[in-house]
Amino acid sequence: MPRVKRGTTHVKKRRKLLSKVKGYKWGRKSKIKQANEAAVKAGVHAYVDRRKKKRTMRGLWQIRISALATEKELSYSKLIGLLKKSKIELDRKILADLAVNNKKVFSAIVDKIKK
Repeated sequence: MPRVKRGTTHVKKRRKLLSKVKGYKWGRKSKIKQANEAAVKAGVHAYVDRRKKKRTMRGLWQIRISALATEKELSYSKLIGLLKKSKIELDRKILADLAVNNKKVFSAIVDKIKK
């Protein structure tokens, strides 16, 4: 059986890895073992932080809604409770967007549920 040389495949794999870690500090941008560790770790952090982003955005929406709710003499929790009781199914993302960009509509919703 003839011998199989895998030089091109090996070089391609390394080149791909090194292009992934371009711009990293110290040996992590040029040494294969360190570059591999850095790339794996970066992937793990990226995965975790994509989930964290959702968490932080929800917190931001709550703060924005709460800010306008307090102007209308309502707490955030009371506002959400009244929305659920009156069966208005707007999620926090939409409410926060209304609170920032369309305050008239937000205040109309608050006035409607206060009655």
